[in-house]
Amino acid sequence: MNKALISFERLVGIMDELREKCPWDKKQTIHTLRTLTIEELYELADAITEENWEGIEEELGDLLLHIVFYAKIGTEKGKFTIDEVIDKICVKLIRRHPHIYGDLQVADDEEVKRNWEKLKIKEGKKSVLGGVPKSLPAMVKAIRLQEKSAQVKFEWENLEQVWEKVEEEVQELKEAVGAGKQAEIEGEFGDLIFSLINYARFLHVDAENALELTNRKFISRFTEMEKKAQEGGKQLTELSLDEMNALWDSIKKQKPRD
Repeated sequence: MNKALISFERLVGIMDELREKCPWDKKQTIHTLRTLTIEELYELADAITEENWEGIEEELGDLLLHIVFYAKIGTEKGKFTIDEVIDKICVKLIRRHPHIYGDLQVADDEEVKRNWEKLKIKEGKKSVLGGVPKSLPAMVKAIRLQEKSAQVKFEWENLEQVWEKVEEEVQELKEAVGAGKQAEIEGEFGDLIFSLINYARFLHVDAENALELTNRKFISRFTEMEKKAQEGGKQLTELSLDEMNALWDSIKKQKPRD
């Protein structure tokens, strides 16, 4: 038997034992697991951002455990089994890859994505945007909305047009700020962020990951600034803005990528 299948059967068997014998595992429901699953997914996202392959391996195992856990509860309630979960995704993958399992010809990966969206509509999806979860973080949701609308060619033609849209939104935000209307400011600020995310997509940059890298860079530089201030016998609160800026600039020169 394939080694992966043996390992998977072992995991399913362990899950069966835990569900029967462990007080904590016996208590869990799909609702109590939900928050833990989200946490595990974010831990995987952190490991991917850091390109921590050991961490990715561990977090994939944790997520796989959650999948088996949900399937076990589904089986107990007579809703579905793990076999049915796997069979269903296999059928879906074959159906949505007619260029591999059928006679459809595609030119490139972009055509594959466009065809994927067409197939989803044929399967009963009411909207191209229908598969985007409501609870996604706003930036990730914006990326997915843009990617999906692009599959029906609702898309700018080139990078220059996207940047022109960014500049247009900047101007509209400035006008809203000048008018002092908070609701308009919020709306225009959101439009600007949405346009910048679209620009990032045209640059082949993951906007969510890029912002997270900047967050980490800021944390690294700020904590280093605190350390240097303490080494000088002071706290940041005792420094002037000019002194803090000088420290910040020196740290940037020493560690330009951190």
